[in-house]
Amino acid sequence: MIPVVSIIGWSNSGKTTFITQLIPELKKRGYKIATIKHDAHKFEIDKPGKDSWRHRKAGAEQVVLTSKEKLALIKEVTEQVELDYIMEHYIGVEFDLVITEGYKTGNKPKVEIFRPAVYEEPVLSEEELLTRVVNDYKEPKMLAEKVTEVADLIEKEILD
Repeated sequence: MIPVVSIIGWSNSGKTTFITQLIPELKKRGYKIATIKHDAHKFEIDKPGKDSWRHRKAGAEQVVLTSKEKLALIKEVTEQVELDYIMEHYIGVEFDLVITEGYKTGNKPKVEIFRPAVYEEPVLSEEELLTRVVNDYKEPKMLAEKVTEVADLIEKEILD
C-alpha cells in the first residue's frame, strides 16, 4: 500500500498552509504526491443547477464528472468512509505518498501543526506523533525551515 502521512491540528492552525509548502518540497525531491482532505463539516462540490447537481437531485447515488484534464467522484454516503477504504479504492498506484489533512484518529503517522497563540493544548501527545510543528505566524521563515525538516523526516521514516 502507498505510504500515508496525516497532517493534523486544530482548526485554523496552519495545516493547509503547511501542506501547500510541503507538497512542492517533496515534488522537488522527485516524489509523486496525492492528497486527501478530511472535512468534518458538510461540503458541496457540485453547484445547484449544474448538470452533476441535477443528476444527484434526480436520484443518482454516484456521479462522476470527467474531462480530458480532471476526474471527480461525488457519492452519497451514510457514514464516514475510512481512510484505508479510500486508499484501496480511489488512490492510484502511481503515487509515492499520500498526504492527508485531518484524520486525527487512526494508525497513520501524524505531523501535528500546533498554534499556541490560539490553542492551549496540542491535539495529541508527542508519543502519538511523528513530529509536532509549532506554528508561529510571526516567523514565516521558521515555518519554511520546518517544511524542509518534516520532508527529511518523511523521507527517512516513511519513504525509505
